[in-house]
Amino acid sequence: MTETDKKKILIVDDDPDLRRGLNVRLRANNYETVFATDGMSAISVAQKERPDLVVLDLGLPAGDGFTVMERFKTIAPLSVVPIIVVSARDPQVNRDRALKAGAETFLQKPVDNDELLSAIRKALGEPVG
Repeated sequence: MTETDKKKILIVDDDPDLRRGLNVRLRANNYETVFATDGMSAISVAQKERPDLVVLDLGLPAGDGFTVMERFKTIAPLSVVPIIVVSARDPQVNRDRALKAGAETFLQKPVDNDELLSAIRKALGEPVG
């Protein structure tokens, strides 16, 4: 698999340990990774990098994950990018809201790596398992 064949995943999270862990796991599974640490940079990085998928935290500085999803819907090339929400926020309150806002999946932190990889593969239309 060449570098250009790799799917690009934008990780939007303000936790450096989580970003580092996801980076290692996703690169080990042949994904390219790019990062944003807040809501504002998520939009600009996505427009520049054109990711195939976004892993998005809800609790972000400078615009939360819901704001990011709303903005993505209004930007033509980004409006079709699948989003997987990974959040420590209460799933009872936020799962339905995230799915209605356009997320493919809502995963609770701390996220199970196998569950996340499975959700990523499913969202990208890749074989799961």
